[in-house]
Amino acid sequence: MTVLSGLAGGRLKDLTPLTQGPLARTLEALNGEGEETRLVGGAVRDLALGEPAFDFDLATTASTDEVIRRARAAGFKVALTGVAHGTVTIIVDGRPIETTTLRQDVETDGRRAKVAFGRDFVADAERRDFTINALSLGPDGTVHDPVGGLDDLAAGRVRFIGDAGQRIREDYLRILRFFRFSARFAASGLDAEGLAAAIRAREGLARLSRERVRGELLKLITARRAGEVVQTMGECGFLEPILGGLAYPGRLSRLIAIEADRGREPDAILRLAALGVAIPEDAERLRDRLRLANAEYDRINSAAAALIGLHGIGAPPSPEALRALLFTGGREAARDALALAEAESGALGPDAAFDAADRFLAEAPEPKLPFSGADLIARGVAGGPRIGQTLRAFQSLWIRAGFPGEPETLARLLDEAVAELARGEAPT
Repeated sequence: MTVLSGLAGGRLKDLTPLTQGPLARTLEALNGEGEETRLVGGAVRDLALGEPAFDFDLATTASTDEVIRRARAAGFKVALTGVAHGTVTIIVDGRPIETTTLRQDVETDGRRAKVAFGRDFVADAERRDFTINALSLGPDGTVHDPVGGLDDLAAGRVRFIGDAGQRIREDYLRILRFFRFSARFAASGLDAEGLAAAIRAREGLARLSRERVRGELLKLITARRAGEVVQTMGECGFLEPILGGLAYPGRLSRLIAIEADRGREPDAILRLAALGVAIPEDAERLRDRLRLANAEYDRINSAAAALIGLHGIGAPPSPEALRALLFTGGREAARDALALAEAESGALGPDAAFDAADRFLAEAPEPKLPFSGADLIARGVAGGPRIGQTLRAFQSLWIRAGFPGEPETLARLLDEAVAELARGEAPT
């Protein structure tokens, strides 16, 4: 059972969010004169759990025009973010508060909905996805719960409202939301009815925009029970269609354990790499499949490139090999690749050797090539392509020698590189 520590007798214990700050000021502006506005959705759920709420969404009986009029009269800025669907964003002290006129779905196609506006909070709740997301909070602190969300929240259940299949057909993204919320809130496995409905509607995921899938997946894999839920997703055939290729849920679960052992916060991009990347081509596929941002793709691709030489290892590389990994991949890619290799090795429980190797990569100075093209020209090496060939030959010798820094040793290695090129032995 989950303790709803933020409630007492169906009312919020701490009324501060409703009496002070941007939310209180917005509710004061929109309520009264025959109109009612409540806080809805995830913020109510989190406050009921005694957790802080950061994103405020409001539902109101007032029309969009009336919301805009009242907000501007109170001195607030208004962004017309979704007027066609009855939604505007009121900005109070820099805080965005999305406000939507009560509505019902008239027609849905699995991605978008045509809506009709109304004044019925119960009807608005019944059109939402899960019981735990259909709560609303009045300005007096009363939590309104028309579909049994508080009981489900206390019991650690994530259930669709009404018929699970119908809820999913209204928006196929609810399949991924079912897995995400279950990974965060479900105490004893996935709801059987919800899982069965998700499996039946699995093909509907192909109709969703890749950006929406990416957003849900990254939230899912950082949730509390992500390893267990993603394993079930793999067994039920969801992962390969989402990722467009092979998935490694076991490696993800082991990476999660490694993060926990080292006291790290969940890392969504590294977890995505653990789930779906073995070689750089996998990173390219995920960039297209999930519309990854450039920085996200670059990190995953760099980790995959550094991982190539680490597949199949049962123990961490030697310090010399770790230093080479730092040099060729950089610190972030080296540490990412080592974590993936440790997870891939299947090591059970904390591994002191891998932990020491990670600390080495975190603390050791990154080797820097001691010569540039200008240095070689100053030493008499002919210009043009010869410069790059000599640098590559020197770099190979320098790595094999363990990254020495003594001038005499560096000069000797450079002479060897020049001699190798003269003999036609060095890489070009």
